[in-house]
Amino acid sequence: MEPAEWFLPTHIVSAGAIVLDDRDEVLLVKDVRKDAWTFPGGIVEEGEGLLDGVKWEVLEETGIEVEVGQLFCVTSNTCKHPGYNGVREVPPKVMLDFVCRAIGGTPRPSEENSQTAWFPLDEARALITAPALAVRFQAYLAYAGRPVFLEYVTWPTYELKAKGTI
Repeated sequence: MEPAEWFLPTHIVSAGAIVLDDRDEVLLVKDVRKDAWTFPGGIVEEGEGLLDGVKWEVLEETGIEVEVGQLFCVTSNTCKHPGYNGVREVPPKVMLDFVCRAIGGTPRPSEENSQTAWFPLDEARALITAPALAVRFQAYLAYAGRPVFLEYVTWPTYELKAKGTI
């Protein structure tokens, strides 16, 4: 017997970027919703390629043009959580984080962030305090040529479920 209708699972795909300048400082943005520092990134739009999505998110949020380099982290946030800005519920998310090199532009804030600035690695590590972002930034700092895989939930509280290399 064939089912009357098939339902495919829904996941958000997003891309993040550790953007480095010629001094190897890291570009961070201060998120207006959470008033917290993070690295740039966001949801890859329907019909948009992953690498184009990374470039666009960085440019849109910071004014910086980038060259996309190595994939250093693949993350699965397996929970659903309450939405915001008219979204009822946010589905699970798969995030791919890349090392990027700044190739042009001038840092500036955007609708999504109140500040954009370059920071030395140690200072950046101290500024990124949200657990889900801190563990992804730590994956960058520990990157040794093989991407890290992280699985966590962020709702109702953050919990790291799995960590390893791919």
